[in-house]
Amino acid sequence: METSEKTAITVETTVNAPVEKVWKCWTEPDHITGWTFASDDWHAPYADNDLRKDGKFKTTMAAKDGSFSFDFGGTYTDVTEHSLIAYTMEDGRKVKVSFSGEGDTTKVVETFDPENTHPADFQKAGWQAILDNFKKYTEAAA
Repeated sequence: METSEKTAITVETTVNAPVEKVWKCWTEPDHITGWTFASDDWHAPYADNDLRKDGKFKTTMAAKDGSFSFDFGGTYTDVTEHSLIAYTMEDGRKVKVSFSGEGDTTKVVETFDPENTHPADFQKAGWQAILDNFKKYTEAAA
């Protein structure tokens, strides 16, 4: 019997910054717009974030040439400062992001339910590219 359950996908990185800075860059709209895209031909022109249980967030991701854009959003199910963010995307898929700080480095692990349109390896590569962009942005941020 075939199951419709899909295996969650995990991406991770270690950021060379203390957890307080990593958390700030991950959660503040002024920072979110600086890293929430997978490649240099995209950007995030808008972000709104009500970081609390049952709070909502929305980030607009767009091609810089204006050819395509979409809103990425959801509702928080758990927020533990400097440690954990869990949310449900608007399509019902679940995401969990953990932050493990140790001195001047922070490990960020993001686990998400895959969607049914694209292959899992494609989704993993896209989410990893955004996470890599986050690392680069955060390490360079003042």
